[in-house]
Amino acid sequence: MDTSRSPGTARTGDPASAVRPATATGHQPVAIVGLSCRLPGAADPAAFWRLLRDGECAVGRVPAGRETAGGHWGGFIDGADRFDAEFFGITPREAAVLDPQQRLMLELAWEAFEDARIAADRIRGSETGVFIGAMRDDYALLLGRAGRSAVNHHAMPGVSRGVIANRVSHFLGLGGPSLVIDAGQASSLVAVHTAMESLRRGESSLALAGGVNLNLAAETGLVAEEFGGLSPDGRSHTFDHRANGFVRGEGGVALVLRPLPDALAAGDRIYGVLRGGAVNNDGAAENLTTPTSQAQARVLRQAYASAGVRPDAVQYVELHGTGTPVGDPVEAAALGTVLGSARDTADPLLVGSAKTNVGHLEAAAGGVGLLKTVLALHHGRIPASLHFERPNPEIPLTELNLRVAADPVEWPAGDRPRIAGVSAFGMGGTNAHMVVEEAPEEAAPVGGDDVVSSAEPLAEPSIEPSVVPWVLSARSGAGLRGQAAALLGSVDAADPVDVGWSLVTTRARFEHRAVVVGGYGSGLSALAAGEPAGGVVSGVVGPVGRTVFVFPGQGA
Repeated sequence: MDTSRSPGTARTGDPASAVRPATATGHQPVAIVGLSCRLPGAADPAAFWRLLRDGECAVGRVPAGRETAGGHWGGFIDGADRFDAEFFGITPREAAVLDPQQRLMLELAWEAFEDARIAADRIRGSETGVFIGAMRDDYALLLGRAGRSAVNHHAMPGVSRGVIANRVSHFLGLGGPSLVIDAGQASSLVAVHTAMESLRRGESSLALAGGVNLNLAAETGLVAEEFGGLSPDGRSHTFDHRANGFVRGEGGVALVLRPLPDALAAGDRIYGVLRGGAVNNDGAAENLTTPTSQAQARVLRQAYASAGVRPDAVQYVELHGTGTPVGDPVEAAALGTVLGSARDTADPLLVGSAKTNVGHLEAAAGGVGLLKTVLALHHGRIPASLHFERPNPEIPLTELNLRVAADPVEWPAGDRPRIAGVSAFGMGGTNAHMVVEEAPEEAAPVGGDDVVSSAEPLAEPSIEPSVVPWVLSARSGAGLRGQAAALLGSVDAADPVDVGWSLVTTRARFEHRAVVVGGYGSGLSALAAGEPAGGVVSGVVGPVGRTVFVFPGQGA
């Protein structure tokens, strides 16, 4: 891995303020300051936004080499079997029995903190919490199939679902709460809610929250197929008359959260703000897996009361929206009762679902919906919810005062902030809803289609230096070359001073290092190719030896 992510062009606030002592903040809003994802057709948030913006569906036939995920359709990620174990200090023997969900979450955690411009070595020993939603143990099934010869003493923690969060805390040296939440398909949104409350209580000073789901074993696909929830045509027709089930997806999402006052004080780039949320359960519903509109309406009311937001202020809701003939009408009825009825009939509530783009990521689905919503808030554009022709006859959209965003909708800034809701529901009756608002005006700006961009500098120098060193580091030579290749994308669009600043202040330092001085394009190209070039110095940090005094006899 070696984090071949571009540092962007941010010169953020005081690097020493990456983590502040935890203080209770009651109902204080919580800022989202870092993002990462690995989703079908999208290796990072920028790619995910392009997929959403362009109205693409990343669901397809099960690729060669992957077991049937249930039916013959699915949303799959690339490289689920690849992992840079050396970067994370994991031996090959341990890596072989390590659940790829643990591997993926390690990568996403690192990328999310880098995106937040928080160097990993600056948060070691801090009260940073890790809250991850997960519900599958496919790799344990595969390991069991392989038999005793495939198991070693690393397997017990390696295939434990509860260790997914602990693995991140251990690697980064984080001392806050560290837990995996399994609330079925609501898991990752419940994890975000739990992280938010931990920050508000002062239990955590910083938090990583998200979810992960990998579809590796045919057995779990068979279970979903027998349950009767899968779409035979491999499409999620959310709220549509053709709704016939969901299609499985895989991947993961991670978000870095911190109290809004701390984020503003540190000069963080803020993607969005969590105003509040709520979690409840259907209780004694007709069946364990049958949702109820009454319980979903309650969780909506509780969430907006917690957020201090009037129902008529909500402009968009990212649905759980699985495209099932049972679940969709229940969700629509609850939204119409609480939010639709509070609005002018000339301005129906817009709704949509990311499951139409990447499939249903189950434990990670709520995190995907939240990520989509945060990107939409930032870009001022609500992406199209795909595969919609006309409403399910059980969903009277006009009566409920709802409108499916079947086409992209501009979301202009007005005299009130952009506010959205995000829902996720578990098959056992857990209901979760979060209320999200656009970043405040005083926050450092986030701009451009690539999601990450420049923030306000600490202080502009009166004289810009003519030559600025760009300092790169990685755990291996291959990683260093990867860093150089990734950084090439910043050469033309970025301010050299900003990039130089960010590389030094917001990145962890490793043994393999290089410095590029001037001629950044040619220097980075050479470094990426492993070739020598003028203006490029590279090497490996060695052990510090004893002091040597040199007397050259030349007056030095």
